[in-house]
Amino acid sequence: MESLSIVLLEPFNSGSHKQWAQGFKHYSQHDINILSLPGRHWKWRMHGGAISLAEKFQELGYKPDLIIATSMLDLSTFLSLTRSTSFDIPVALYMHENQINYPWSPQDRDLKYKRDNHYAFINYVSAITADCVLFNSHYHKKAFLDALPSFLNQFPDKRGKKNIEELSQKSYVLPIGVDFNSLDKYKPKKSQPEKTRSEIPTILWNHRWEFDKRPEVFFSSLFELHEKGIDFKLAVLGEQNDTQPEIFNEARDILSDHIVHFGFAENYEEYAKWLWQSDIIPVTSIHDFFGVSVVEAIYCGCYPLLPNRLAYPEHVPVDFLYEEGELSSRLIKLLEAKNNSEFKVSDSRVDSYNWTSQIENYDQTMSELVFNFRSK
Repeated sequence: MESLSIVLLEPFNSGSHKQWAQGFKHYSQHDINILSLPGRHWKWRMHGGAISLAEKFQELGYKPDLIIATSMLDLSTFLSLTRSTSFDIPVALYMHENQINYPWSPQDRDLKYKRDNHYAFINYVSAITADCVLFNSHYHKKAFLDALPSFLNQFPDKRGKKNIEELSQKSYVLPIGVDFNSLDKYKPKKSQPEKTRSEIPTILWNHRWEFDKRPEVFFSSLFELHEKGIDFKLAVLGEQNDTQPEIFNEARDILSDHIVHFGFAENYEEYAKWLWQSDIIPVTSIHDFFGVSVVEAIYCGCYPLLPNRLAYPEHVPVDFLYEEGELSSRLIKLLEAKNNSEFKVSDSRVDSYNWTSQIENYDQTMSELVFNFRSK
């Protein structure tokens, strides 16, 4: 396989976006140059990020074999600003998320003016501009393509619905690569004693402290366990913003006797150790195009209780999925189990997301894209 020169454009270089870009660069046999901007002010990144990254691209002094842009970039603007260099370079768009399907926060100031479609339109135009569109899950691909007809119907005329079929034909699924090797560094030594059933199971939250993760539903289930006198420990991790749902303060008070950790982990080592120490990860999100935090917890041995929707059915067998309203009863049954075998996760599919497993697929996909472009 020919080694390619690739420029990866990441206008929101933070969290899972940053981890993905760095993992791809580290494991790939291709030469990847990451051009990025700090992961903050997402709306401004979608408007202005293309201008800043176009300037960086033009300063490189060479032409790569391939450009990969991620979903917060206004790709059409970027290409127009770099056309003297990029006009004959194939371009792939990697869809971490999209603003058509992304739920809007009730606290967003634009909400009172109805939904601002401009960010969703940037995703749409970027997708039809790219030579290839790569989605991080089958759910994400289907959700985006299925939403386009109604999205375009909002506009008065010349809606260009023929673009949907063309977009579908150049869209593929390429799951996120996750660096499980970094988690393995903090795995407990085998010489340490195995947990016994007398120990109290630890329930884990390791997501962002935001509305789309539905913390109210998560903590309501734990409040019910608390009221019933069912014992458990609680480790609450995850990134916090300046504003966060009030339920976190309420949970800190009500569940104080159960809490063993509450707050953002100071470093990756602390984060990884809590994942390995935890037993159960109940998930309540209304939005996840992939769910890196969930996949990481499953890899570290947490028993997943996941809603039967979004991308979650792609990660685990049906036994670990629940329907709406079932979470509390499933948790109670699990916590009242008589032995540790109930916590064993069988047939998890998350191992396949390890970069060491994914990278051949990534590298081959990029090589084929360049070959097909050159063969036209």
